[in-house]
Amino acid sequence: MRRITTSTAIGFLVIAVLTIPIKAQSSATHDEKISAAVRAVLDAQRDAWNRGDIAGYMDGYDRSPKTVFVSGDSVTHGWQTVLERYQKNYNSKEKMGTLTFSDLEITPSGRNGAVVIGSWRLKRASDEPHGKFTLIFRKTRQGWKIVHDHTSSA
Repeated sequence: MRRITTSTAIGFLVIAVLTIPIKAQSSATHDEKISAAVRAVLDAQRDAWNRGDIAGYMDGYDRSPKTVFVSGDSVTHGWQTVLERYQKNYNSKEKMGTLTFSDLEITPSGRNGAVVIGSWRLKRASDEPHGKFTLIFRKTRQGWKIVHDHTSSA
């Protein structure tokens, strides 16, 4: 039977202590990368909306029949149906206005997911509708995409 000497035990302890900060730093870096990738999707959506480009805005959503959009008393299933809803409700640049997002809280959920809570505001000539949203993002083969959107109006 082999005995562990004091110097061997100290060596194991030093290795254990040194690897803890590396793992914590690696996790923080991973979370920062997810947050940056998700923020880039939201920025691209905002920019597309403000150009009047609904199809570009919809690039932020997963092109899947399982994509869900909840707003008011309505639940819409499927990317195509969500696209058609936006095209019907925002069929002019005047109705689209200028979109801003604020108060973003991006919380990574594992390696391939994130939850985003935030505020939205449309500035239009005659009004300024606004509200809150919760988005669930998944990392897909096409990149980070919204798979579930729950948006409310104030």
